[in-house]
Amino acid sequence: MKAVFALSAFALLLAGCQSDSQRDRALVGGGLGAATGAVIGAATGHGAGAAVAGAAIGAVAGGVVGAATTPKNCVARDRYGRRYYVACP
Repeated sequence: MKAVFALSAFALLLAGCQSDSQRDRALVGGGLGAATGAVIGAATGHGAGAAVAGAAIGAVAGGVVGAATTPKNCVARDRYGRRYYVACP
């Protein structure tokens, strides 16, 4: 049970890392998904195989969600030609 709390605390610490890079968000999402999947797999009581399977499924799902939720920023120019970032439509 202590391991579950330790992994949960670690996952919350990782969630506090904000990054706009798609690669960074995919890595953080994959790490959080793997940790969560491993905890859930281990909690089912089916041994290490369930924890490994949960970690693998969670890593893939977390990576996909992390990459898909990356905010997209478009570049616009003001009347003087200076570039600035705006939210994409």
